[in-house]
Amino acid sequence: MQSRLRVQGHPIQPMLVTFPLGLFVSATVFDLTDVLGGPAFLGEVGYWTGVAALVAAALNAVAGMVDLWDVPGDHTRRTAIAFNLVNTVMAAMFLLTCLIRSQSPQRGASAAIVITELVALAVGGVGVHLGARLMRQFDTGRAEAGTLDSLAGSTIEIVRPRP
Repeated sequence: MQSRLRVQGHPIQPMLVTFPLGLFVSATVFDLTDVLGGPAFLGEVGYWTGVAALVAAALNAVAGMVDLWDVPGDHTRRTAIAFNLVNTVMAAMFLLTCLIRSQSPQRGASAAIVITELVALAVGGVGVHLGARLMRQFDTGRAEAGTLDSLAGSTIEIVRPRP
């Protein structure tokens, strides 16, 4: 089975998923530093990093939904649905912290917000595990990296996967 959205034969969603995860981790590090007595501006940097992560998570969710259309109704589909739900729960927890912080003028972090973000990252860890499992099953028919076949055709493809 192949991903519907690809760039030069490689699925897009695994590439996109790194952005929200990395930004969520960065936001948590900024907020933790703010709570532990770092400069006050780090709380606001953490807030805006979280907002950027939510935008990236929304783009990732769209790519995940497009790929989900063609996943067969077996164990792979259940894993794909669980992967998308886990990532949605993680994003929802960060959305909650961003909404709470948007009401304060400095948008600084608190201990409760950092704890919520750490729990959300733990949930995201489950998503990473599920995503790794999907990658082993999801894209078996792409051209071998480094060959001229991988460079042929258009750069971005939206194709109907082979059964």
